[in-house]
Amino acid sequence: MTALPRSVLVVGSGGREHALVRALALSPACPKVICSPGNAGIARDVRCFPVPVEDIAGTVALAQQEKIELVVVGPEVPLALGLADALQAAGIAVFGPKADGAKLEASKIYTKEILVKHGIPTAASAAFTEVEPALAWLATQPASIVVKADGLAAGKGVVVATTREEAEAAVRSLLPGKVLIEECLTGQEASILVVVSGQDYVILPPAQDHKRIGDGDTGPNTGGMGACSPAAVVTRDLLTRIDREIVAPSVEAIAAEGIEFRGVLFIGVMLTPLGPKVLEYNTRFGDPETQAVLPRLESDLLELLWLAAQGQLAGYQLKVKSLVSVCVVVASKGYPGAFTKGEVIGLPPAPELPPDTTILHAGTALDAAGNLVNNGGRVLSIVSTGRTLYEALRRAYDGYELIEWRNGYVRRDIGAKQL
Repeated sequence: MTALPRSVLVVGSGGREHALVRALALSPACPKVICSPGNAGIARDVRCFPVPVEDIAGTVALAQQEKIELVVVGPEVPLALGLADALQAAGIAVFGPKADGAKLEASKIYTKEILVKHGIPTAASAAFTEVEPALAWLATQPASIVVKADGLAAGKGVVVATTREEAEAAVRSLLPGKVLIEECLTGQEASILVVVSGQDYVILPPAQDHKRIGDGDTGPNTGGMGACSPAAVVTRDLLTRIDREIVAPSVEAIAAEGIEFRGVLFIGVMLTPLGPKVLEYNTRFGDPETQAVLPRLESDLLELLWLAAQGQLAGYQLKVKSLVSVCVVVASKGYPGAFTKGEVIGLPPAPELPPDTTILHAGTALDAAGNLVNNGGRVLSIVSTGRTLYEALRRAYDGYELIEWRNGYVRRDIGAKQL
């Protein structure tokens, strides 16, 4: 068996990173796990260091100072800024693609060009840098259309317009700059997280995210308000088809473009009446999908990520538990628009939570008096497992009722499509 790292640094500060920290700490290898910058909840579990994710040199110095053997990068921004490149140059193993691979998320237009070039199913589209040509093209399209900012937008740079007026307003708000305008695909979405190491890959259990802020998929897009795994819409046969038509061709295409990708390729898939099609690529673990998927892994996460980072993933067999996992995100009231920070949150002691339920932190901090307060839009993730989806959801929402925070907000219909 491959010797596993004795020390791990997780980069990031959200619910995804809290889930990664806890899962990695559970490894039989008993590694030392640290986090930067972390949050108030992560700091209760492991030592955190106040290095911003954008500080590439500072993160490399921290890894060297703490004699870190593996860095696991959570968010997309440091990857796009070249953190993996800098760590590899310093001789430190990293799970997360270098900047050329991160461009698959940092530029939606670049990704679309690769999808089209390699014949991978995706929505028809056109790219624009100026308002007038974009409006002229819109006039030739159906009223329902999708307008995407080209660059990173923290999960909120997508407008699904149902009227011509909404589409034109979105174009005017995003241009000048770069936008991708796509046909509006219909169907259910699925999140396919793939651990990639060059041309070898492992598909993690599929999940289904809930992007819009309101019940019934209403209101603006967010970074994600909850997720469940497995995704009932992704049957075994359908996953085989997604692998054959999307995952394998994507991994091959990325390698053919000269990109040595070692990290997570997160493929957003729309299950259309004509078959599965790619909505987008992300180049890191999804949030909140990670919180829902990791509890289902029987395999050692540390071993999986280490083998991928080392280019030794060939032949790996993933083991998955036969249970259902859900994540319900608690957000600040007003998110994804304006919201108030610094509101005191009261959390129940862990023993008082429902069975197989845990609370992960995202946008949390401590105020001057040591109180837990909200410090972001998405603040907490309530993660529950159960024998059935209904049981897992009941536990998660029962856990939410124990939280003392007047302005906390949750969607009440996470997983409803599957029930």
